[in-house]
Amino acid sequence: MAQWTQMKQLIPYLATQTLNELYSPSFPMDVRCYLANWIEEQRWEDFEPEKVDQEPQALTLLDQIISCLQNLAGQNPNVVERMRLQHISRNMNMFRSQPFQLVLTVRDVLRKERELLSQAVTQDSMAAAPPTRDVDLLVLKVLEIQDCRQQIHQLQEELNWERQNYESMQGEKYQRHVLLRRGTKRVQLLQEAVSSLEKCQSRLISRIKAWRWEQHQATIGHPFDDNLSPLQTWCEQLLGVNGKLRQEVMLAGEPIPELQERLGRLLQTLIQSSLMVDKQPPQVIKTQSKFSTTVRYLLGEKVAPGKPVLFKAQIITEAQARNLGQLGSVPSENVGELINNTAILEHNTSSKSTCATFRNMSIKKIKRADRKGSESVTEEKFALFFTTEISITGCDIPYRIQMISVPVVVIVHGSQDNNALATIIWDCAFSEPERIPFLVPERVPWKQMCRTLNSKFMSEVGTQRCLDNYNQHFLAQKIFDKPDIAGDYSNMLVSWAQFNKEVLPGRPFTFWQWFDGVIELTKKHLKSYWSDGLIFGFIGKQHLHLILKDRPNGTFLLRFSDSEIGGITIAYVAPSESKGLKIQNIQPSTKRDLEIRSLGDRIQDIDFITHVYPDLPKNDVFRKYYTVSIQTKVGV
Repeated sequence: MAQWTQMKQLIPYLATQTLNELYSPSFPMDVRCYLANWIEEQRWEDFEPEKVDQEPQALTLLDQIISCLQNLAGQNPNVVERMRLQHISRNMNMFRSQPFQLVLTVRDVLRKERELLSQAVTQDSMAAAPPTRDVDLLVLKVLEIQDCRQQIHQLQEELNWERQNYESMQGEKYQRHVLLRRGTKRVQLLQEAVSSLEKCQSRLISRIKAWRWEQHQATIGHPFDDNLSPLQTWCEQLLGVNGKLRQEVMLAGEPIPELQERLGRLLQTLIQSSLMVDKQPPQVIKTQSKFSTTVRYLLGEKVAPGKPVLFKAQIITEAQARNLGQLGSVPSENVGELINNTAILEHNTSSKSTCATFRNMSIKKIKRADRKGSESVTEEKFALFFTTEISITGCDIPYRIQMISVPVVVIVHGSQDNNALATIIWDCAFSEPERIPFLVPERVPWKQMCRTLNSKFMSEVGTQRCLDNYNQHFLAQKIFDKPDIAGDYSNMLVSWAQFNKEVLPGRPFTFWQWFDGVIELTKKHLKSYWSDGLIFGFIGKQHLHLILKDRPNGTFLLRFSDSEIGGITIAYVAPSESKGLKIQNIQPSTKRDLEIRSLGDRIQDIDFITHVYPDLPKNDVFRKYYTVSIQTKVGV
């Protein structure tokens, strides 16, 4: 099961297309997950397509898979999952006419998983530190070029000495031939070194872009290593190599324009790509509110001494950000007034970082663009644009460097915060790397949305417990307004309107407003309860009745309210007047209620709820959450 454990960690970062190709409808991810241990114990690699006599073994494996799925379905107390497992086991019967096809499918899935895991490990190791070997090889090439130049110089000196001291020039022809060969070799070495530098710098630029992308994705809870020191070392090393190669080209005797131009372009790209937004501004900014942001220059130690480097920041629109990418020019129109929008680049010797920190910055006013249709001000994206002119030691001319922040939404009132955050979440989760600013799709697959909601929930609450299949299924029912608990929503598309423009049926709030309310409630008052598995979470009333209808009187579970924002309610089994049982829901407790009395104490107060679903005595489970112990309460 070790392979599946690794795959579960990798899956959230794989593209939807990759997942669809890996786990097809004939062998869905559910089968891989439920039977992970059994699957990895079988000898799939022993099967070969040309061996027809292996078909009975393949049929045996198919029967075992179907049997395992049916057993799991029978043991599963959750109706949705039970029906899903039964549906999958029936579909597996399609392989009965071609059992060999199943074996090859599973074998190929496992192979592809190993390949993806191997690629992930390689990428992680490449990202962890600069490619020392590549840089070392470049340095060796430079040393070889320098040695070749010195040999040519020595040969030329010897030739000049012989001319001055001997009339006979019998060896001159041979020496000239040697000089010519050495000169040709030196030019060849220079060309090879510049080509190697181009490849190495291309990898560096890709890694810089990846760092910026990972920083952007961190908003929705993706892991992110913010350490820039390895990239800084890499930048400094390549700048040093570039300087030595430019010097060697100048000392070549005859000009080599092609190499000079290539090295000049590499130098400009490196200098202009080394500016990073180390600490991004808040992505939802309220006018008149103070905030800070920091830019870091990775070649800071190479900045020429003298006049301080002054960075300037301005706020730009989405349209200006697009033109910036196309033209590389500074936006002329000022769309907002930024207070404290300049900062001096300063070097910190202890951290070896060179940064400009904009402190106490604020947006005094903002100019809105003309909106289309029902577009809200909280859907309008801006960015901070940082720019300066910088001189690098050893370079003849100054360079203009610039960088934009991640998208930000500007609001004027706290009530707009939630909708603005929805815009940011959608942008971070569903934008593509190196997109045109700040394009995002209007619709996304539910699978992708589900991963985003789970990642955001876990990171904001600060928990290792994820939203399970039951929770995810109800969230799909909620956003698609589909009451059928047996429905499969994995391939349906979610629109931005469904996420945060249209209110939920019969409710005065959107899906995101409701979901974000649950996050806030859980983060502030229910984190431990959730992490301990005491809260069932998101569950619809239809599903609730199915799992509680056969439970004894007093059985209860905790679920997030679907009728109001930020509420948790207790659903319990109660006796009915007809001597049967009925499911009751206690009025939801909100953040304000839980500030007055904790959830644990509220549960202790209610005598008619006795067992947590499925059958755990409540006092055993919630004892540590009671403010007053049971003994004290009964006067023992």
